[in-house]
Parts: sequence; structure tokens; C-alpha cells
Amino acid sequence: MGIYKWFVRPYQDGVSSVVLRNAVGIFLPAFVFVAVTGPIIPRLRQSPVLAGLLDGASVVSLALMAWVTWQLKRTSIFEPVPALISLAALALLFTTKINPAWLVIGEGAVGIASRYLLC
Repeated sequence: MGIYKWFVRPYQDGVSSVVLRNAVGIFLPAFVFVAVTGPIIPRLRQSPVLAGLLDGASVVSLALMAWVTWQLKRTSIFEPVPALISLAALALLFTTKINPAWLVIGEGAVGIASRYLLC
């Protein structure tokens, strides 16, 4: 029942319920964790051992995000449309002074539009 409840049924209910449930499930615990640990972190940074541990955790989290980004890009690059979108965004990133956030939003918009226009 658990797999059906969380993965199959939301698709039957509609996309908006899936988006809302996933957003709350992903972001709410992170916000609660930051709110709880925010006042504690400066005191932990005063200890040399714990400061090193926190620095190591930051490096590991950045490496994990880079690895996941690489895996997602590697799997999507084999289709021609995502490859062209990625190359165009990369060219814009290095040739203009556009904010990378706008590039991400633009990539998403072009990807969604191409999905509906090329079907």
C-alpha cells in the first residue's frame, strides 16, 4: 500500500498534488533543520575539531551536489533537444553577463515548451 499511496496514486490525483506534496516533503524539513541548528552552529565553530567537521560536511555536500548534477546531465545529454539546450545555455553563460538563475529558468521553459511542441 505504501508504494501505491506515495507514487502511483498522486499521478492519478493530478500533478498539482504531487508538486505540493514533494515540495513540502523536501523543503520543510530543511527549513526546520536550519531554524533549529542556526543558533547552535556559531558555538560549534568555536571548537577546532567541530569546525573541521563542519567544513568537511560542507565539502562533502558540495561534492554530492556536483556528482548528482553530473549524473542528471549525463543521462539527459543523449537526446538531441536537451543537448542543444545545454550547449546554448553554456554558450550564454560564458559569452554574456546573464545571471545563471535566469539560464536555469530559461532551460526549464525551453525544455517544457519543446516537450509539448515536439510530441
